[in-house]
Amino acid sequence: MKLPRLVIAGTHSGAGKTTVATGLMAALSAKMRVQPFKVGPDYIDPAYHTFITERKSRNLDGWMLEEDVVRYLFRKNMQGAEIGIIEGVMGLYDGAEVSSQQGSTAQIAKVLGAPVVLVVDGRAMAASAGAMVLGYKSFDPELNLAGVIFNNVGGEGHYQILKEAVEKYTGIRVFGYLPKNKEVMLPSRHLGLVPSGEIASLREKLSQLANLIEKTVEVEELVKLAQNWPQEFSDPSYTLQGNREYPVKVAVAYDKAFNFYYWDNLELLEELGATLEFFSPLKDKTLPSGIDAIIWGGGFPEVFAQELEQNISLKMDIKKSLSQGMPYYAECGGLMYLTDSLQDFEGEKYKMVGWLQGNCGMTSRLQRFGYAQLTLRQDCIWGKAGDKIKVHEFHRSKTEAVDAPTAYSLIKQRKGQVTQQWECGYLKGNGVAGYAHLHLYSNTKFAENFLQAALNYHKFAGKN
Repeated sequence: MKLPRLVIAGTHSGAGKTTVATGLMAALSAKMRVQPFKVGPDYIDPAYHTFITERKSRNLDGWMLEEDVVRYLFRKNMQGAEIGIIEGVMGLYDGAEVSSQQGSTAQIAKVLGAPVVLVVDGRAMAASAGAMVLGYKSFDPELNLAGVIFNNVGGEGHYQILKEAVEKYTGIRVFGYLPKNKEVMLPSRHLGLVPSGEIASLREKLSQLANLIEKTVEVEELVKLAQNWPQEFSDPSYTLQGNREYPVKVAVAYDKAFNFYYWDNLELLEELGATLEFFSPLKDKTLPSGIDAIIWGGGFPEVFAQELEQNISLKMDIKKSLSQGMPYYAECGGLMYLTDSLQDFEGEKYKMVGWLQGNCGMTSRLQRFGYAQLTLRQDCIWGKAGDKIKVHEFHRSKTEAVDAPTAYSLIKQRKGQVTQQWECGYLKGNGVAGYAHLHLYSNTKFAENFLQAALNYHKFAGKN
């Protein structure tokens, strides 16, 4: 199957792959329908992709998802698109373990049979650029390393030196460069880039970046590379199984404070029969009417804690609904919101919903980071004790003194050996609040069980 696709990878985190990927998406979106993807579990970069292309960016995660599921989601989301641009994660070969490519950009590129364009930071380099790219090429001969783009280049003269070094010693084509330019740099904070919805001048910055890309990168040649790549996309055998008859209404928290979602998760719920209604914990005074369940994703509640505190009527409505048995799931930022209080980086403390009698505070370093295997310790909205799903954690907050039992046990492994083990997922009422980010395509039964809980509540509440 011909599906034009291109992976934008980096030699390492900070090499400039996000700048190149977003700039390329911006330049191409003026001419064609671009479907964006992000390798790995990131939420923030996909929000930029979505803003640029006006198509929801999708996560392709080789650790949480089986390879055939990755191919399925790629094909499914390429419908109506003319090219797929896949932004990598960390360095090209960085994955869950040093001894394996699982979870890496390289793995996804090989699963999709896609050509890779490597972004190299060209600062303070000349002939050594050839040695660097040769190393990336020879590290895995099965990888389709098809091109290079340089970032942070001193000028046209510097670029020509870098280009000659790479093409002479590796035979790999160089497609252009980005000069040093602070004006197009995107602002960051404690979990990475500042979310796209918070940058007033974002469209102007992206326009500048697109214009720069058009001037110094061979954009049309990159399109030809994607369109004419000889390796066809391998059609997946995976198909979505399960009951499609869950006619329930699920409220989803979505605003500047809560916007970390895998869109494939939300669409999976819709494919299984649910109707989603988005609401804002910052602005809405009550929950949407007629709902059967609530979901809070992650985000930055600590940045908007004062506004969340002041929305008293919604917090009261939430607490009342949960006390009456409404199913819910709160993930990371959602967990923080359901506690008694949230302390921000400045030490200011704000009252939250108070559903969980515990307190949450921001810390100076990451508390958890990386992939983990989650096992249910007891029956809950996700399924039966013993059911498993692969997850990811990434947070700088710490929740303490919660008066609720934990629903999850989690482990991190390396070379088959358990390196860390902990419990999380506070179980209260008819739901769970925890730090783990779930990709429901890792175990779609979790999605069905959640919707079954919503359907049971729907019937119990006498809505039929």
